[in-house]
Amino acid sequence: MKKAFISDCEGPISKNDNAFEITSQFVQNGDKLFTVISRYDDLLADILKKPSYKAGYTLKLILPFLNACGITDQKMREFSAQTLTLIPNARDTLRYVREIAHAFIVSTSYEHYIKALCHALNFPYENTYCTRVNIDKYDMTEEEKKRLKKLAKEISRMPIIEIPSGAKSLNDFPEEYRKAKQRLDEIFWKEIANMESGKIFHEVNPLGSGEKANAVKHAAERAGVDLSNIMYVGDSITDVEAFKLVKENDGLAVSFNGNQYAVEGAEIAVLSENSVVIAVIADVFCRFGKLETLDLVENWNREALRRSPVTPTLLSRLFQIYRKKLPKAKIVTSENMEILSRESREFRKKVRGEAIGRLG
Repeated sequence: MKKAFISDCEGPISKNDNAFEITSQFVQNGDKLFTVISRYDDLLADILKKPSYKAGYTLKLILPFLNACGITDQKMREFSAQTLTLIPNARDTLRYVREIAHAFIVSTSYEHYIKALCHALNFPYENTYCTRVNIDKYDMTEEEKKRLKKLAKEISRMPIIEIPSGAKSLNDFPEEYRKAKQRLDEIFWKEIANMESGKIFHEVNPLGSGEKANAVKHAAERAGVDLSNIMYVGDSITDVEAFKLVKENDGLAVSFNGNQYAVEGAEIAVLSENSVVIAVIADVFCRFGKLETLDLVENWNREALRRSPVTPTLLSRLFQIYRKKLPKAKIVTSENMEILSRESREFRKKVRGEAIGRLG
């Protein structure tokens, strides 16, 4: 019976953070605006666990500002296609995986970007799960546009909230971060929520952490496979719930250039500039199962790989790309989790750039 391969998009397949890039391109000081909101998102989802709030809602909170700056669905489609940047070998990896497994993409990204990605990869859009949004349907007055632009300017001047190690409540944060959080609460849940554009908060449902887990269940049902036969690849806080679901059901959770959240939630951490490593791991998982895959990663060296059941053409490709030193692939343990998280965070910035790499 075929297994299922499910992957996040931005990180494991592409280098983009599409929403960040759109905001940076079309909103004044958009890079800072997006980063402030993204860290606020991490705070609400991870530390404060705000009721009905889920990691990934940055993609909802940023939409009123994009709308105020004249972003249309057409502009989102064009920008996504023009700026799409794939992880090297991603196209070949997905092509091979689709031969041996049911393949799906589960992403928080806007549908405009996922459609551009599917076109570039020749991947079936019907096998994707993403954030659906029709930004053209939201009209606003000139007065509201001016107000939103003013609020965007205010947010872009705020400090970027850093989450202290071991923080469990707002009291563990410096006063300037607590003040920033309080003001952001007022902006989003009082001011914008009561504007016409506040409808976006009720009508757009980003495919965040919980929704990704639900998408994994739905994909498994469509493929007719048990959750134990799923390999899930992710890289951020929005993948944690999917990781948890897959692990609890004895599937395989793999972090690819993940941030701290992803590494801590995964069973295997991969640090690589090229997705051929994912093809190798998927090859063994889909043909021989989880135990054989863990054994492969446990003995991740050239000699052991030559004796492994990896398909010879894939192994040859891996060795051709990495002639001197293999990319890192490690089983995550309580002993190595901290150092792996740190190494993966730094490597992530190297692959995707400093600005994108530091996002949650």
